[in-house]
Amino acid sequence: MEKLMRFGVAVPEKLLERFDEFLGRQKNTNRSEAIRQLIREAVARESWDLEDEEVYGTITITYDHHSHDANSELTSIQHDLGHVIICSTHIHVDHDHCLEVIVTRGKARIIRELVKELSVLRCIESVSPVITTII
Repeated sequence: MEKLMRFGVAVPEKLLERFDEFLGRQKNTNRSEAIRQLIREAVARESWDLEDEEVYGTITITYDHHSHDANSELTSIQHDLGHVIICSTHIHVDHDHCLEVIVTRGKARIIRELVKELSVLRCIESVSPVITTII
């Protein structure tokens, strides 16, 4: 286990009260763990903006599989950027719609490129990336 470092944080009283209320609703009574999680999230968001930072995550897409060439366009993009795709899961939501979750690992700029290429396809109804990093 990594060594924990202690440091002091001064915040306005009302802000700390709101934070404690938030922790109560989250059923998390440990301020330290909550602050560690907030720091992890901030670092992960920054990693998404750094070109060569390695990131991990998922890209969830929904699309109408009846759209012209939807499957071939998605397959082509995933083959072109397959070196950052770990796996994908395809779900038939209803008669017309599919949901796909693509698990990724790679340089942030390549994952952003994948998200962009998926976003511009006419068949795609939504693209939702969730990206993190290991710290």
